[in-house]
Amino acid sequence: MKKKKINFGWIISITGGINGFISSGPTFFASSTIFRAVEDEFGWSRTLVSGVASFGRFGGALFGPIEGWLIDRFGVGKMVFIGFSLAGLGLIYFSFIQKPVHYYISFFLIALGFSIGGFTPSITAVNSWMTKNKATAMSIVIGGSVLGGFSAPILVWGMESLGWRSTMFIFGMITLILGPVTAIILNKKPPIEKNDPDIKTVKINKDFTTNEALKNSSFWSLTLGHMFVNASLSAIMAHIFLYLTDSNGLNIQPEIASTIIPIMAVFSLIFHIVGGILGDIYSKRLLSSIFISVQGISIIILIFANSFYSIMFFAVIWGIGYGVRTPLIHAMRGEYFGKKHFATITGFSSMIVAISMVSTPILVGRYYDIYKSYDGAFLIVSTLCFLSSLVILFARNPNTNK
Repeated sequence: MKKKKINFGWIISITGGINGFISSGPTFFASSTIFRAVEDEFGWSRTLVSGVASFGRFGGALFGPIEGWLIDRFGVGKMVFIGFSLAGLGLIYFSFIQKPVHYYISFFLIALGFSIGGFTPSITAVNSWMTKNKATAMSIVIGGSVLGGFSAPILVWGMESLGWRSTMFIFGMITLILGPVTAIILNKKPPIEKNDPDIKTVKINKDFTTNEALKNSSFWSLTLGHMFVNASLSAIMAHIFLYLTDSNGLNIQPEIASTIIPIMAVFSLIFHIVGGILGDIYSKRLLSSIFISVQGISIIILIFANSFYSIMFFAVIWGIGYGVRTPLIHAMRGEYFGKKHFATITGFSSMIVAISMVSTPILVGRYYDIYKSYDGAFLIVSTLCFLSSLVILFARNPNTNK
């Protein structure tokens, strides 16, 4: 009896998840632990310290369409290698900073490098390989990114044991070493579709050109919905550790506060997989709307939290909402607009989504500097989640109008 060959796309998905862990961990999902260390050493304002997240993401946003075109033109492997090399050098440079200009330049290099070589090429490789189970496969990549939240207690331990500079230097070296390895695996090309056994049971949708996608109303509904909900993602990731450890806030010890991010990561990971599986069975659009609202509810819970246990409750609900909705949005984009120009289309979408990603950390930091509270700012980003849940309902599949 002939054994069924394992789809190499799953190996691609797992490798993409490892890529996501490196590219989205300490510099995004656990970034607020680094911001605390920098703030404590230099005494810079909260706006300046957290604003680096926005400034860094601006590089990736500005060049998003170009990065997408480069991936479509030159391939995933080359861009992963270049991106990880640039990010690794940026991390090493970050370990030597002395002035705000050094701080911002280094984060710009890190963000641009991980933008070029991180999430977009990984999700593009998965979209190329997977005909069936697209949402589930993408959830593995996104789940790897969220596992970066586990780097929070590791970073806190490293910064207390070795200092934050040595910790960031080591992470830079790890990035330089892993770049070529992930590049080689992700560069492998999928089989010709006519020889793909999955293709016989799946209807192939049209490959939209970038111009056709930009003229399609579903592209804009999907992109604007993604932009609104990611305001909360950017705000929480940049400020959660600061919020928990502030002396005029909950005043939780850093070692204890650092455990909240892994709780968020665990439930996000679990529900990334759940969301991927559900999305391959039920309507991705309706599920996205429901769980974006759940994400908004979690932020309201955070605002009224007054103990460690209520913060844990927030972390669980956040993980459920964020976990389910994230792979669905990316899978919808791949399902709606095809494979051929996916990276370029994603790049244009990312450029627009980044409007909220860039502005939110600065605005929330500024709000805190003025009012010494996060409540009003968090209420606004929660409201944007509910707005997103409505907008996303208009993102119908242009191939079926469903």
